[in-house]
Amino acid sequence: LVQHPLINAVGFTGSLGGGRALFDLCAQRPEPIPFFGELGSVNPMFLLPQAMAARGAAIGTGWAGSLAMGAGQFCTNPGIAVVLESQADALAEAAKEALSAVGTQVMLTDGIASAYRDGAARIGSGTGVREVLTSVCNQRDATPYLYIVSGADWISNHALAEEVFGPLGLIVTVKDEAEMLAVAKSFAGQLTATLHMDDGDTALAQTLMPVLERKAGRVLVNGFPTGVEVSEAMVHGGPYPASTNFGATSVGTMAIRRFLRPVSYQNLPDALLPANWQ
Repeated sequence: LVQHPLINAVGFTGSLGGGRALFDLCAQRPEPIPFFGELGSVNPMFLLPQAMAARGAAIGTGWAGSLAMGAGQFCTNPGIAVVLESQADALAEAAKEALSAVGTQVMLTDGIASAYRDGAARIGSGTGVREVLTSVCNQRDATPYLYIVSGADWISNHALAEEVFGPLGLIVTVKDEAEMLAVAKSFAGQLTATLHMDDGDTALAQTLMPVLERKAGRVLVNGFPTGVEVSEAMVHGGPYPASTNFGATSVGTMAIRRFLRPVSYQNLPDALLPANWQ
């Protein structure tokens, strides 16, 4: 399809491998065409100490709901939660309890379901990764998985930062605020990044913000990123591989700009200008 001469632009949401293959085909055409792809995002959440102390269990429960929504088949699915070691157990227990109550859901295709099982196996076999909640999925069924790993092991294994499309969550535990910042810097481009914070977390949030705003197209506080408001201000894109065009969005009225080509009219008489110029 992307090689058909009548196709002049392509939008794509899917895997990194598939998206890169289409991107390359677009670029290799005799006259290359625009390609806007969303190629993977784990949408990390940073759970700051004061917020966790005040409402850690509620955050865990809320995360589980977002994680399992639509069998985890949202491109803004928050697959990774970064939290202090001392507060990780409360998050894990609350998320596990909520995810345990999630029934079997059906994924969109056999291929997506198979990739989800493979992704869960990849995460589960990572160095230092421990199981919090595991399950068995057959055919197109999807049930939640939850794992936990230290920040050091996560940083040393790039595969743990790759998207698993489905209801799988990974808790990354950090020793202190400095390691939380190191984890934030280690992320590739994302569609979203989330801070859960209280007023007492402001200083740490200010430290993280210069990193997160360069890593993600949308930064949110005290919410979950699976809800995407279609509005003028919405940005649904981000640095590669979240999208192939960091200056664009695929949601909202600005999305049309992905496929518009600007033309400048210099010194033209009115009769030559477009009819809707005024």
